[in-house]
Amino acid sequence: MKALKKAAKFMSDYTALVVIAFAVVTFIWPAWMGWVNKAWFTDFATNKFTTQTVIIGVIMMSMGMSMTTENFRILAQRPLDIFIGAAAQYGIMPFLAYTLVHLLRLPDDLALGLILVGCCPGGVSSNVMSYLCNGDVAFSVGMTTASTILSPIMTPLLISLLASGATVRIKAFPMFVSIIETVILPVALGFVLNAVFGKREKFREFQQLMPAVAVLGLAFVVGGVVNSQGASFFTSGLVIFVAVFLHNGFGYVLGYLVGILTRMNKAKRRTISIEVGMQNAGMATNLANTTAQFAALPNAAIISAVSCVWHSISGTILAGFFSWLDKRAENKAPAETLDEKEEGADQSTVTE
Repeated sequence: MKALKKAAKFMSDYTALVVIAFAVVTFIWPAWMGWVNKAWFTDFATNKFTTQTVIIGVIMMSMGMSMTTENFRILAQRPLDIFIGAAAQYGIMPFLAYTLVHLLRLPDDLALGLILVGCCPGGVSSNVMSYLCNGDVAFSVGMTTASTILSPIMTPLLISLLASGATVRIKAFPMFVSIIETVILPVALGFVLNAVFGKREKFREFQQLMPAVAVLGLAFVVGGVVNSQGASFFTSGLVIFVAVFLHNGFGYVLGYLVGILTRMNKAKRRTISIEVGMQNAGMATNLANTTAQFAALPNAAIISAVSCVWHSISGTILAGFFSWLDKRAENKAPAETLDEKEEGADQSTVTE
């Protein structure tokens, strides 16, 4: 168990390096991550149930195991935060994509792909990042769920508005079933396990391994995307990476500003920043590959896939930065306390 704890700590401390390493290795040897995309069966809502589906479910369960009724009680006290988060999600990223499309003068296929990414809801990966950086996991799951439920209406509506009359047909029921399968049920299972076994020492030790499970699962998901789309990443030039980098980066900054302006606490500011900046680019990639109007625009799928990989990498970097700030504050606090004691002692000496 000690060895596993050390490995878990290493993966938590160096999440970005782990994810980047998987992405690079998979780019060089794509076949080793091919198993992630293996389809096992199709569910009753016509969603493909793949190995990746299982991996995402395990990630979400690991986060559920860190949640208690107190998390949801606090969230219920401010339901307005979920509304603010969803409004920021669909108010910032689509119009930010539209602005970048015109500033960078992107070709039509890349423009449509970036707008598609911007109009998608928050992704499951954002929940992982909130978990790793001491954000508000309950708030994160709530935002992801709300924006995903709204996406069958908001995504096609915004694309039609921003992409010069483009129409994208999205089936609401399969998406709703997908969010139930990959987010709600696994989180609920983890929550129940924590409620039943949370006071047992062995279970608490097992909980300490969950961040590593989440990191490894995320690395597998990124590897799966690189396996399926990596060969096309560099076929359309540097502009794809510039567009994705700016879209994602400004999303983080503007999301954090929304948290400040609405007077959210530190954990929620971090969460809304990550939720806004990290889109469900996997959904965008799937839509670009399966929607008829994108058939003649392969670069739309490529920029979506690049976004999927980069969002995961940048998210781990941002989560690591937030965690570093926490550690620095913890290390600084004892030193400040000691200095205050010494100052107090000096003052008492002077008084005497």
